[in-house]
Amino acid sequence: MRFVLCLLLIFATPVRADDRTEVDVELFLAVDVSRSMQPFELEIQRRGYANALRSREVQNALARSMLGRIAITYVEWAGAGNQRVIVPWTLIQNQSDADNIAAQITAHFDEGLRRTSISSAIDFATTSIELNDFNGLRRVIDISGDGPNNMGTPVTEARDRTVAQGITINGLPLMTHGADAFARWSIPDLDAYYTSCVIGGPGAFVLPVTDWAEFEDAVRRKLVLEIAGRPARLYRAQADAPYDCMIGERIWERNRDIFALP
Repeated sequence: MRFVLCLLLIFATPVRADDRTEVDVELFLAVDVSRSMQPFELEIQRRGYANALRSREVQNALARSMLGRIAITYVEWAGAGNQRVIVPWTLIQNQSDADNIAAQITAHFDEGLRRTSISSAIDFATTSIELNDFNGLRRVIDISGDGPNNMGTPVTEARDRTVAQGITINGLPLMTHGADAFARWSIPDLDAYYTSCVIGGPGAFVLPVTDWAEFEDAVRRKLVLEIAGRPARLYRAQADAPYDCMIGERIWERNRDIFALP
C-alpha cells in the first residue's frame, strides 16, 4: 500500500530535474518599449499580450501540449541595461494562471525608455532562462522590436551565443511607423533584418506586424506556434544575403547629433 501511495504522489507532482519544474517550454517575452514607441502603442502591446494569453486558442494549445504546462516571463526592454521585469517567471497550467498573468501585465502602464539594444535584451533573456526555476523541453526567446539594434554588442554576437546554448529566438518585427517622426530610426525591411540578424535556433521564425490593428492576432498566433512547438517557415522573410546587420548602429551614428534619440 505504501508503495502505491508513493507512486501516486510522484505522478501527481510536476516532474522536476535538478529541483526545476519541467515544462513544455520556457518562454521569455521580450517586449520593445524604446522611446520610438508612442504611449498608445505601449498600451496596445500590453493589452495585446494579455488578451492573447487569455484566448481560447492559446489555452487549447496549452491543453494539447505534452506536459500541459509552460513557464512565462514578460520583460520590457530598450537600451543596453534597460530591462524592466513586469511578470517574473510564472507557471501557466490553466485559464486561471493565464488570467493572473494578464492582470499583472495590464495592472499599470509605464513610459518608454531610451535607445534600442536587441543584443542586450537577448543576453538578459538568456541569463534569465539559465537561472530560472524551470526545465523546459524547449527554451524560446520571443522578441519584438520596431527598429534595428543601435546600442551594445552586435546583435549577431548575442544571437550566436544564445543559439549555441540550445535556445531559440523568434522575432516580432513591428513595421508600423509609416512616415512618422521615428521612421528614420527604423528600416523598411525590418522583417528581413530580423530574419538575417536576430532570430536563430530550431524552428525559429519571424512574424511581422505592419498595422497595430493586427498586433493582438499576431501575438496570439505566435504564442500558439511557440507553445505547440510547430515549425513556422511560412513566416520567415526573404532577405538578400549578405545583410548589413550593423545598419542600426550606422543609422544612429548618422543621426544622433541631429534628432532626439529613440
